Amino acid sequence: MGFQLFLRGAFYVGAMGLVACSQPHSKKSDVSLTSAGASWIATVELANPSNFARIDEPVYLSFYNLGISSRDDLVFIEDKRSLPTEVVDIDGDGEGDGILTVLNFASAQVRQVTVAAGGKKAEPSKRTQAEISIKQGGQWVPRKDGSGYRNYEGGQFVNVDAVRVPDYYTDHSNWIRYEGPGIESDLVGYRIYLDGRNGFDIFGKSIPEPVLQNVGLDGYESYHHPQPWGLDILKVGKSLGAGGFGYWDGKELVHVQKVAERSSRIVENGDLQSSFTIDYRGWQFDGKNVDVAAYFSMQAGSRLAKNQIRLSAELPNLAIGLVAHPNMEFIQGPQEIPGDAYTYIATWGPQSLDGQNLGMAVFFRKGDSKKIFNDGSSHIVLMNPAGSALTYYFAAAWEGELGKGVKTSEEFKQYLTQQTERLTRPLRQRITTRATSQARIAGITADTAQGWATKLADSELARKTLNYRYDGWDENRKRKPKFEYDIVGLLPHTYDELARVTGNSRYSDVKNIVTASYIEQDGKIRQYNKRDFNIDAVAPGRALLRVYQENPEPKYRSALQQLREQLRDQPKTSNGAFWHKHIYPGQLWLDGVYMGMPFLAEYASLFENEQEKAKTFEEIVREFYLTREILRDPKTGLYWHAWDEYKQQNWADTKTGLSPHLWARANGWLAMALVDTLDFLPAAHPGREVLLEMTVELAKALKNYQDPTATWWQIMDRPGEVGNYRESSASAMFTYFLVKAVNRGYLTVENYGGDVDQLVMRSYEGLIKEFVLVHSDGRISMVNQCHVAGLGYGRDGSYDYYLNEAIIANDPKGTVPFMLAGIEMHKFLLGKNHD
Repeated sequence: MGFQLFLRGAFYVGAMGLVACSQPHSKKSDVSLTSAGASWIATVELANPSNFARIDEPVYLSFYNLGISSRDDLVFIEDKRSLPTEVVDIDGDGEGDGILTVLNFASAQVRQVTVAAGGKKAEPSKRTQAEISIKQGGQWVPRKDGSGYRNYEGGQFVNVDAVRVPDYYTDHSNWIRYEGPGIESDLVGYRIYLDGRNGFDIFGKSIPEPVLQNVGLDGYESYHHPQPWGLDILKVGKSLGAGGFGYWDGKELVHVQKVAERSSRIVENGDLQSSFTIDYRGWQFDGKNVDVAAYFSMQAGSRLAKNQIRLSAELPNLAIGLVAHPNMEFIQGPQEIPGDAYTYIATWGPQSLDGQNLGMAVFFRKGDSKKIFNDGSSHIVLMNPAGSALTYYFAAAWEGELGKGVKTSEEFKQYLTQQTERLTRPLRQRITTRATSQARIAGITADTAQGWATKLADSELARKTLNYRYDGWDENRKRKPKFEYDIVGLLPHTYDELARVTGNSRYSDVKNIVTASYIEQDGKIRQYNKRDFNIDAVAPGRALLRVYQENPEPKYRSALQQLREQLRDQPKTSNGAFWHKHIYPGQLWLDGVYMGMPFLAEYASLFENEQEKAKTFEEIVREFYLTREILRDPKTGLYWHAWDEYKQQNWADTKTGLSPHLWARANGWLAMALVDTLDFLPAAHPGREVLLEMTVELAKALKNYQDPTATWWQIMDRPGEVGNYRESSASAMFTYFLVKAVNRGYLTVENYGGDVDQLVMRSYEGLIKEFVLVHSDGRISMVNQCHVAGLGYGRDGSYDYYLNEAIIANDPKGTVPFMLAGIEMHKFLLGKNHD
């Protein structure tokens, strides 16, 4: 949600008045345990993708993905047993976004739960709490030091929903109990100083029950000493404390001190999740004036506190970190990892105020960070937030935790490793909802196949497609758009294909709004540099060809010529295969075949003379031939992701130079390249037979590795292994490849040796059944997409690497082949109806 939503919510709640509650609130069941009439909403398969047990693993399902509007009578059920279920606010806007439970998973365990409405609810136990308490009934008295600040004298502490700090408030003013909002789980608690220090402090807990409501009732001193519930265990000083944030001006850390207004609001005080916001209006520093909204949340059974920061302007030097106590062990998480993967900084040692060992950590996405250093007071991670938002976590593991805490550095490091994997690799979910099931009742017909394609196209138009233009925003990569193969090339080209089938001009307009926006009047391509020799950057040429054919302006022809020139000059391996990029010397990647060859074939067919065309087609065929010779695995008939001619990369086999795994989407790119290039390779060309043979070979291999659901796994030859999952973008690519190959006559009963009609029908049915969600607003989503995968620069090509890349929804690398598969399926079924 946007920054303004955080602020509006904070002040709206505060304006409603102060609500007193001296004891933690526990939500009681409002649905009879014997009530009848519960209705099925969804069934979800949940798989632990780790080789270790996950205790109190959060399971969250949004109302949006459940296909329903917000409601408070939903319950998770497993084996006819209701589970603790709670409506939670994920974004801090004051509205419930979905439902949460927490479950224990053994290593690699798979569980199935049902979501029902109006069913029996489990009696909850209070495992989290968020609160803020101020004094009422007394008065403000000016301090005698002449500072202009005041102390609060007299009165009693009262818990409130929200508080706005007056200008004359500062630390130790005796107005806010323990000096700010507090939050806790059954393992640990935290408090955030609601003053210029903005320090993050820790309450070590020796009991699991909520304790914050009893802390500091007698003033500031008692909780710094052992109490029956625990104590404050951290000396923060002038540092960031246990996960605080500020700004690095190049010389020193600037705390969130000079602000026009500071306020806090309790968003949730739930059994399984609690949360609050802190809003900083008009933070002034280094010549800047920025509004900041921080949304803190905790869940049952976890040491983690999540902080979601929203900024009113981009702030590239945001700093997060930990207090740097002397002589403590500093621990830094892995750095040679993908950008979406989590890593950490941490400290360990006897740094608790009671002399016991204490581990502290900050977890963050590697791609959000720029630099790690120590400024003398804090260990700092310099961040580069995507746009104006940043999410990170902080945690504390105290030796005295519940009387059985983490006692050694080795135990703490194991916690760090496992928690990092839990953040990077969430539970695998397979969800079937009532809304989606009802939408599938019509079955697969020519009309419904086209309908699924247009429904996803319309959904993405409403969500983000036109934002991929030059001055827009790349929602998938969380950055300003570049001349990318998927958002500027594949997606607009696919919309144009859909326009040709439907006649809908809204679809054909996409290429003119998005792709054409990157072409300047003189033909220069924005966000493109030929010297990168990135073959991915050639793929937008296919959409640009459509732009030019519709509007043959010189600038478009000039841009197309630049892309053709890149391929003329593209470096090659010693045997003639295109390098993937200049920064990947001697490397042939399977996806590069799709990025370059269909464009090259179409360009040649439109613009080159017969002599040039013959040479180009020969080069295209050779690229496929070399790909087959080098990357095809003779045992499976599938293809390896990449090859390093020099055998120097850490992912390359030292003898063969091949990467170690059969990644599904890489095979999908090759599959689509085959059928799309064959569209332009002349029927009489002798090299055409190479592509046709590869098509039949690959189709047979795909059948051998197709799952019983008629879909395919992320790592194709390791179905069902820990962490592996059925991946939608590759499944869509393979489906498109198969049905188009049948439609064009490349794949027949005779050369395939089986029922090709049944193969394509099952594949398309599996795609729709496994990966489509229907939402309450009528839109649909395509889920379980591997966001991205590559090799080098922290990507080691290991099994774990491919499983640690983010799993998302509605990325063009999946939506494009999904729509194309629908178009081809429509044609296939129309043909059957006319037979």
